[in-house]
Amino acid sequence: MEVSLHRLKLLRELRYRGTVTAVADALHYSASAVSQQLSLLEREAETPLFERHGRRISLTEAGMVLADHSESILDAVESAGNAIESLRGASSATLRAGVWASVATGLLPTGLAILERRAPGVSVRSVELAPEAGSDAVRDGSLDLSFVIDYSNYAMPRIRTLERQTIAVERMYVAAPAGAAGPDPIDLAGLAADAWILSDSRSHFGRAVRLACREAGFEPDVRHVVGEQSTALALVAAGQGVTLVSDLGGMTPPPGAELTPLAGRFERNLSIAYRTRDSDRSSLQAFIDAMAEAALEVGLRAPGGQRPGT
Repeated sequence: MEVSLHRLKLLRELRYRGTVTAVADALHYSASAVSQQLSLLEREAETPLFERHGRRISLTEAGMVLADHSESILDAVESAGNAIESLRGASSATLRAGVWASVATGLLPTGLAILERRAPGVSVRSVELAPEAGSDAVRDGSLDLSFVIDYSNYAMPRIRTLERQTIAVERMYVAAPAGAAGPDPIDLAGLAADAWILSDSRSHFGRAVRLACREAGFEPDVRHVVGEQSTALALVAAGQGVTLVSDLGGMTPPPGAELTPLAGRFERNLSIAYRTRDSDRSSLQAFIDAMAEAALEVGLRAPGGQRPGT
């Protein structure tokens, strides 16, 4: 039996994600293209792999067996590539990295400059995506690594095949209209009566902040639901409410918005997630080391340590 590695990857994703539509969305294909490739895989296997229920499909016993073997097959191909890369050291490698807006603007440029000095043969291609999507993209092979975050009160779910290396800790700040707050750290409970600008409760950040507010004894009055911290800060500057921002998200607040440290221990760890089997990739470790150094340069606190200069 000769089958396409690309189609095996689609089969593996179908088992993980459950629907053709979910596979298409995750891998940036059309649903019809995914369906066509899976039909070709079934023809290559010369046995029924799928049971069709209207517009939905499920794996047959043979489909499950092939999906199980696809894991080891695809892992072996990637391991071979990593072994070849290790012979070259970090002299020539390309990494695909997942970032989000505040990392892309506040940390990535400094980190890439350091990486270029330390390992000029390592090329990085980045893609901006939601923090919640990074780990899945690494697991399914779309990315080699992704930045991920864990809030002190709400950690991201762990994936068995991934490792995480924490590179920095971000402090949280209250963003309020100019003159509305003093310079002293603000307790979260002191914001119970304010209007809030916050991301959707389905986002990791939105859930973490809502949990922190509940632990402080109140439910935030969310007047504006926004996806980006830059949008939230613009609304704060316009006097529409308060929000929380991290070190990276609050580096360049707009005129009219002021940041005050949040009292207490609500903070977040900034980590890099990668597949366990890639732990020995020298290019990957070079990237992580460069980003950890960049985090210190831009003023973040090292894991378990102090901010530079304190």
